[in-house]
Amino acid sequence: MIIKTKSHWFRMLFEWKGSVLPQLLPRLILLFFFASSVVYFQKFFKTYNLSIDPAIFTLFGVALAIFLGFRNNASYERWWEGRKLWGALLNDSRSIARQAHSLIASDNYEIQRTNLINTLIATVHSLRHQLRFTNSESDLKRLLGKEDCAKVSNAQFQPIMLLQMMADQIKDVKKENRITSIEQLAFEENFNKVSDIIGGCERIASTPIPYTYSVLLHRTVYIYCFLLPFGFVQTLGWMTPFTIVFIAYTFVALEAIADELEDPFGLQPNDLALDAMSQMIENTLLEIDQRPAFHNQKIDNYFIT
Repeated sequence: MIIKTKSHWFRMLFEWKGSVLPQLLPRLILLFFFASSVVYFQKFFKTYNLSIDPAIFTLFGVALAIFLGFRNNASYERWWEGRKLWGALLNDSRSIARQAHSLIASDNYEIQRTNLINTLIATVHSLRHQLRFTNSESDLKRLLGKEDCAKVSNAQFQPIMLLQMMADQIKDVKKENRITSIEQLAFEENFNKVSDIIGGCERIASTPIPYTYSVLLHRTVYIYCFLLPFGFVQTLGWMTPFTIVFIAYTFVALEAIADELEDPFGLQPNDLALDAMSQMIENTLLEIDQRPAFHNQKIDNYFIT
């Protein structure tokens, strides 16, 4: 995710990092040369009446812009829902850690409390690894004991297994009469909230926007852009390639942004900063447990995490 203070309006015209222009540049160059060839051979096209009425592009462009708007709204809703889920994960994790300190009697329970909070931190990191299809072994070994790590390492849904381990720890605390049934229920309510968050993230990650819709929009955008030179070559002349590239950049960039936001948990520049959010949750839980936290320093006011 890119975090950057807004610069001057003129400098923003030339922003490179964080823009989709680098990935679109080869396509735009191809379109530029294609439009230039149409201008060069315009006499041939005129002989065989291969021109298109520009009014058609006006009507079709409005409809295409509306379709792209719907596509971007759908992608942004997925991105924003993912962000809200991770914000809720932060709040619920803080609640569990706070309850571990305020509800459980502190006599001879420091080690178990630390293990509980470490398991909670491991749940957050394992969820990040599951959503990004990365290996969670290093975080599990860092936060869990060998026995607990062996139980979870081969599980397909590690966050749920870790959540079950925390519930078992609270059950043992109840057996020792350190908490009442009502206090155990308070823990269970927060565990259920975390379970709902995990399920919500899995739903977003496993249910993309229907593929046939994306293919239809993709084909329509590029066919529209490559037909544009035939409609404007007679009126714009050698300004056609420059005008067409600018119009194509608008449409193609909107489609590229929608594709990038569709999976909010990926590793593209504008995806959610799960690394930073996981570290922030770990830091706040360590502070609640009165342990030193790791504070990352920001460099150059520009990050992709």
